[in-house]
Amino acid sequence: MKWVVLAIVVVIVPYTFLTLRYRKEGPAFQPYQDMKNRANVSRLLAAGYQRMPLTAHRPADSLHLLRSVTATRAPGGLPAELKATLIEAPLLPTEILQVSAAPTANGVQAYPIQFTCRLPDDQQMLAGAELYLKNDEAVIVPTFERVGGDLMTRTREPAVVVTIPAGVLKPGPHRITVAAERSGATWEVDVR
Repeated sequence: MKWVVLAIVVVIVPYTFLTLRYRKEGPAFQPYQDMKNRANVSRLLAAGYQRMPLTAHRPADSLHLLRSVTATRAPGGLPAELKATLIEAPLLPTEILQVSAAPTANGVQAYPIQFTCRLPDDQQMLAGAELYLKNDEAVIVPTFERVGGDLMTRTREPAVVVTIPAGVLKPGPHRITVAAERSGATWEVDVR
């Protein structure tokens, strides 16, 4: 029995020391997810897109603007080129109902956008947003995740505020589109 205990001690002590000394910081390697993310990034770069995560939240108060853009309906789903580039399509809202954003933007200031969207059921919750930028086209993809168990969200038509960081949109005219399954919203913004 003493040899078994001695063998365990001889193996466990060096293993513990090596693990604590040389362990990678952060989350563990997840082969499928990490490889999918790498492939997604390389395909987006090859197609000429830049991807940027945006801060997205449900506002307590509405965005107050002196003037707001007049957004027109955009076809449902992601733009064809972007859809062909992404490996896995994100979970989108059903439609964009209303958009509130300034018609002009300052390139050195953040550009906030508030929109109201319709969700297919009470089992989805705001998870974030992604900005896909190619030349003067910007596609905002609000992403939602499923709520587990018997939990439900408060409303099927949440207001969402996303903020494009300062310096992302270069000076000149840009077309911004907020994607949704059935019908999105699109408008022009002049960045100065």
